[in-house]
Amino acid sequence: MFGLMVMGLGIALMVHAELGGAPWDVLHIGLTNHFGLTVGTWSILMGLVVLSITAFLMKAWPQMGAFLNMLFLGIFIDLFLWIIPAPTHLLLQYVMMLTGIIIIGYGIGIYIAPGCGAGPRDSLMLALQKKTGWKVQHVRILMEVVVLTVGWLLGGTVFIGTLIFCFGIGSVVGVTLPHCKRIFDSILKRGKKDEDFNEGSLRTHYHDGIS
Repeated sequence: MFGLMVMGLGIALMVHAELGGAPWDVLHIGLTNHFGLTVGTWSILMGLVVLSITAFLMKAWPQMGAFLNMLFLGIFIDLFLWIIPAPTHLLLQYVMMLTGIIIIGYGIGIYIAPGCGAGPRDSLMLALQKKTGWKVQHVRILMEVVVLTVGWLLGGTVFIGTLIFCFGIGSVVGVTLPHCKRIFDSILKRGKKDEDFNEGSLRTHYHDGIS
């Protein structure tokens, strides 16, 4: 849940920077411009559509993490868009855009680390990969190109931020995901040692409240 909140913050920063968003966010912005509703609401609605397609292709319900991603990511996006003011200077726009990409990378790492399931878009990517036999990167590229094109035709913002995100997010996640995974594993390991008498160190100042 914390990872989804961090992702929502990063996406909101990129949207407010108005220098181009990630392909799916370009689609959400385009839908907002044409049909109203909020960017977060369209994120939820499109996530529902994507999950439905994935369930149809795989003949199985996606994992709970995908549903949580669909719902709460949209809520967090709208919350941060409401809280964070839009920048009034070009330099601040670039700072928000670059910061947003890094924060999104950490959000992805945090929410993937517990292994509760991929988000709607990643679930569809994996489903298409299994059905077509294509490489994952080819399926992902095709998805991003289609979504970005539709978003651009609907009036979504496509600019330098879009290019930086498309070419840079892989490298960012390549750093943030192992980092978040190590932190998550260390927390689990520490908690296990604290609960397991055979694995944890004996500390004489601990007691169970019995005199």
